[in-house]
Amino acid sequence: MNIILIYPKFPDTFWSFSYALRFIGKKSAFPPLGLITVAALLPEQFQTRLVDLNVDALGDDDLAWADMAFISAMAVQRKSAVHVVNRCKAKGLKIVAGGPLFTAQPYDFGQVDHLVLDEAEATLPAFLTDLKKECPKRIYRAKEYPEIRRSPIPMWGLIDTRRYASLNIQYSRGCPFNCEFCNITALFGRTPRTKTPQQVVAELDAIYQAGWRGNIFFVDDNFIGNKRCLKEHLLPALIKWRKDKKGCVFFTEASINLADDPELMDMMAEAGFDSVFIGIETPDVNSLTECCKTHNKNRDLLQDVKKLHRSGLQVMGGFIVGFDSDPPSIFQRQIDFIQQSGIVTAMVGMLQAPPGTRLFERLARDHRVSDEFSGDNVDGRTNIIPAMGLDKLIDGYRSIMRQIYAPREYYQRVRRILKELKGPAATTPTDWQRILAFWRAGLRLGILGKERFQYWRLLAWTLARRPRLLSLAVTLSIYGYHYRRVCELHIL
Repeated sequence: MNIILIYPKFPDTFWSFSYALRFIGKKSAFPPLGLITVAALLPEQFQTRLVDLNVDALGDDDLAWADMAFISAMAVQRKSAVHVVNRCKAKGLKIVAGGPLFTAQPYDFGQVDHLVLDEAEATLPAFLTDLKKECPKRIYRAKEYPEIRRSPIPMWGLIDTRRYASLNIQYSRGCPFNCEFCNITALFGRTPRTKTPQQVVAELDAIYQAGWRGNIFFVDDNFIGNKRCLKEHLLPALIKWRKDKKGCVFFTEASINLADDPELMDMMAEAGFDSVFIGIETPDVNSLTECCKTHNKNRDLLQDVKKLHRSGLQVMGGFIVGFDSDPPSIFQRQIDFIQQSGIVTAMVGMLQAPPGTRLFERLARDHRVSDEFSGDNVDGRTNIIPAMGLDKLIDGYRSIMRQIYAPREYYQRVRRILKELKGPAATTPTDWQRILAFWRAGLRLGILGKERFQYWRLLAWTLARRPRLLSLAVTLSIYGYHYRRVCELHIL
């Protein structure tokens, strides 16, 4: 049987890095890790072909070759996913769909023949068994969370790694916290399930042996969800793995309590992590209480960020406005916190209620869900009726984005983090793409851009004060260009 695996296209978002990718000649930020893992779960006699619409076009010859189409998508890919489903249906292909979009809203996709939902390790085997018997059901749901220690090495041979800015890997699923607005616990549970260090090392070896030396994203929603396993098993294995390796700098997502553990921060830096995304959400205690983000309470969030920077871990931060408890001052407070923290990549969004979350259920009961969930937390949209009023929320949100991504304020944050950040233990080797990116940045930002004064001032300062971080200074400048373009597209 011939299986075409299709990954829908992402729109232009903060997370797509579409405008930044042009500087390094890449097509997409990350490959579809879920689909190449699904491919590894299929029977060996199946022939597989993958089309990632973020790097390739889906041709009629691809659809003619296939006996069945497998589609996986996140909510933000909905528009493209619907187009792919319609196109496959028009060609008479049987469609199998899964991933977060279809799992959260399965009844929105009547044209899909088979919905293999939740985690593929739990539901795909049952579908394949029924398919062999020629009696596949329409919907497959998991009764429990699967043991991911039996998850296979993804089929990296299905993609051209040269077209991606970073590769990705997964160590754990699940998060011990229960934030009201987050759908991670609904998808993966509150008890983190981990792979063995041997699994992770085997996956890294496969990536490294394929010639990859660039960045690698650990896609865990909370990498430190099981600190004991991390400190006792995985990080020592990663430190050992790195000793004879070049490049392959890691980054991930974690909760703010990482700042409470100096040993853990040091081990992550030694293992090759140089940045971490953290959901800070808001400096307002009442709003943290409202959304059940209790682990962010009773602490100095600003000092926590600085601790992480001084350990060598650059903080990328997630922020939200639009909680019922938000006071009128919240917009300026968010601006002040972001500027003082030196968080360069500040993903600020209006509160949204993803289907399947406790927030969605609560607001739906109160008839306060007003629109379809976009899946993009930085697109200037919300699907709820905010307590403060929609117009006030939108105006305040725009004021935040207008200020923090203005060239002067943005470059102030870059200099602040470069002052505080400990130099990385691992670096990505310089190649022709990075050299080309430097020259493109000089032209686009330093000559044609409205930020040209700030750009050259930053480079001069970095060369004088932190020359080892010059590459990072250029990279963050390019990110700023991307963020401003997305703001202009969706928000301002």
